[in-house]
Amino acid sequence: MDTRLKQEQASIRKTSARKRSSSRDKGSLGERLFQIFNICFFIGMGLTTLIPFVNLIAKSFSSEAAVVSGSVNLFPIGFQIGTYRYVLQDILFIQSFRTSVIVTVLGTLLGLLFTTLTAYPLSKLRLRGRKWFLLYFIFTMLFSGGLIPTYLLMQELKLVNSIGVLFLPGMVNIFYLLLIKNYFEGLPESLEESAKIDGAGHLRILVSIVLPLSLPVLATIGLFFAVQYWNDYFAAMIYISNPEIKPLQLFLKEMLVASSNDFLKDRVDAALNTTPQSIQAASILLATLPILLVYPFLQKYFVKGVLIGSVKG
Repeated sequence: MDTRLKQEQASIRKTSARKRSSSRDKGSLGERLFQIFNICFFIGMGLTTLIPFVNLIAKSFSSEAAVVSGSVNLFPIGFQIGTYRYVLQDILFIQSFRTSVIVTVLGTLLGLLFTTLTAYPLSKLRLRGRKWFLLYFIFTMLFSGGLIPTYLLMQELKLVNSIGVLFLPGMVNIFYLLLIKNYFEGLPESLEESAKIDGAGHLRILVSIVLPLSLPVLATIGLFFAVQYWNDYFAAMIYISNPEIKPLQLFLKEMLVASSNDFLKDRVDAALNTTPQSIQAASILLATLPILLVYPFLQKYFVKGVLIGSVKG
């Protein structure tokens, strides 16, 4: 009996071991298939965004005949750099580039400053009226006065046709404010309490303790602000009519919608040596380059800052 019982137990163990092995094999096969699908999917998505960009690069360096004939795909044909020379010598491009740099730098710095100064007190549960302040800010995020009242307000404030109108109205972004507020709420309260015992005030605590610990979210929000101001053309299209202070994105928009004859009417030399398509491609690439250069330095903070600033509600 003992021998038969031991045999049955051994058989049961072998059967269960085979089932577990089969389950592991199926699981590993499914995981491999899932990984293969993910790799193929993201490669495809990456190519859909990368190929048009590569095509722009090829057109900007290709000769006039190759661009006109439509034979340029992923590699330049008849390599030349004259297109970039014409673009960089264009006074309107230089002026618009300068305006975009000023707006982006000032808008990012002021946006971070005022959004942080607003988010810090709202992160404190002991703030009187905190709930109503939050409701007020969220209300302004969902509802606005409309385009015409906003334009009349900017006109009354003497901001129309000034660089200030491109960044002053958006210095406090409510969505970014909520991200920073949630990040501040996740910091240990004991750090501030120990600083208060040492005699530090609220501003000293914010500057010396909170901000150094908040570099991930600040870098992320700074990148958001920079991309927002650099890519914005709608505000300039509404409020700016002076060509000397038009930002780069509005310059590109007007250049892309202009006909070939209008585009090259003041560029006789360019008309003889290149095409509107190659000049447009070079201008777009030069406009994209600053953000591409900034992003790698902030990428390590990007995911961490967004996740930590959005998990705690």
